Amino acid sequence: MNFIALKMLVGDRAKYLGILMGLTFASLLLTQQSGIFVGLMSRTFGFLTDTSLPDIWVMDEKVQFVDDVKPLRDTDLDRLRSVEGVEWAVPLYKGLLRARLDNGNFQSCNVLGLDDATLIGGPPIMAKGTLADLRRSDGVIVDEVGAADNLAKVLPGGRRVPLQVGDTLECRCRPRRGLE
Repeated sequence: MNFIALKMLVGDRAKYLGILMGLTFASLLLTQQSGIFVGLMSRTFGFLTDTSLPDIWVMDEKVQFVDDVKPLRDTDLDRLRSVEGVEWAVPLYKGLLRARLDNGNFQSCNVLGLDDATLIGGPPIMAKGTLADLRRSDGVIVDEVGAADNLAKVLPGGRRVPLQVGDTLECRCRPRRGLE
């Protein structure tokens, strides 16, 4: 019986190769699309998992997704701090702003506002500088990709020079000193 089934399957080479190619393409599409789905879903909570110090995150009840900007009221923050078993609770702001580049163009940037005292939410490892450098006047931290790509200075010949520690960047009409 198995012999007859195999003979029917591979008897016509064109049909056999067509079936084989169709199954291969279908499995490729399935794998690719599920990979895209997992990647997109991971971006929705990636910031929370990258900032791994807090055991629990508390947001305003009206927040619909992680990038929704609805700050927690001070009274709610004080109420959280008074809950038994809560060691600490600090505010963290996440938003967007437009930075003006040297050539006059604008670049959208993610902004994280950290607690002044603890700097919780900042990067655990920095390529240059330290997290404490944020305490300087108008200090900001720029990730390596942003410094080398989106916020890089473009020289007259077209060559791109990455943003360096001490360079300035104009955000909301005020110059900011860049840290990497």
